[in-house]
Amino acid sequence: MDDVPALVTLHVWRVPRRALGAALLRMAREPRRLRALPGVRFAKLLGTGTGTGFGPADADLTRYAALLTWAEEPSPAELLTVDAGWAGVAAGSARLDLTPRSSRGLWSRAAPFGAPDTTREYANQAEGNRENADGIVLALTRARLRPARAVTFWRAVPPVAAALHRAPGLLARFGIGEAPIGWQGTVTVWRSRADLAGFAYRTPEHRAVIARTPTDRWYAEDLFARFAVRGIDGDRAVLGWREGGRSQR
Repeated sequence: MDDVPALVTLHVWRVPRRALGAALLRMAREPRRLRALPGVRFAKLLGTGTGTGFGPADADLTRYAALLTWAEEPSPAELLTVDAGWAGVAAGSARLDLTPRSSRGLWSRAAPFGAPDTTREYANQAEGNRENADGIVLALTRARLRPARAVTFWRAVPPVAAALHRAPGLLARFGIGEAPIGWQGTVTVWRSRADLAGFAYRTPEHRAVIARTPTDRWYAEDLFARFAVRGIDGDRAVLGWREGGRSQR
């Protein structure tokens, strides 16, 4: 799956606590339905976390997400079908429409966003989708931890999470995972590519974790991808949005 998808969509739902049972039932039933939707090449149904840490203690049982890649531009009706299973459960929802810009690594042994080992800039595939280079960007990290290395990984990341909370230009952040233990990931949304790069490459806490990764061998499989945000539809509060890169209170 080395081709760059025409569109990537990230759907996020907020569920009231009284509906948690129904939400967990959706988590069991929905993956097969999402993968069978016309035009969908890759689909993952995900639990989420607060983004302040990793592991079971960070889980947010009131928020769920789905990530889909589309071979062709989906119609509005096709996009709505993704939400169909959650319509009677969710109290709020948001959808981010994304264009892949770079990708490195694998997810479930697939390269859903393009060639697996490149950081090159992808060309736009559709006319009229030439986003401003200084526009909003989304970064997605995902890793399957080696069981023997999980504890050392969880001990290493709190300083990074604290630095992320203070990072200039951060608009939203939350954790993602296919399971509470061992499958870890983050979604962060940034005001600009420069803000993302500033955190990734100039924050001491983050640079220290990057430096440890080859020697500590935390990951059995990992992926990092960056996207241009083409649009955000729905309630941004579901994403934990911070206006102007500062927390809403």
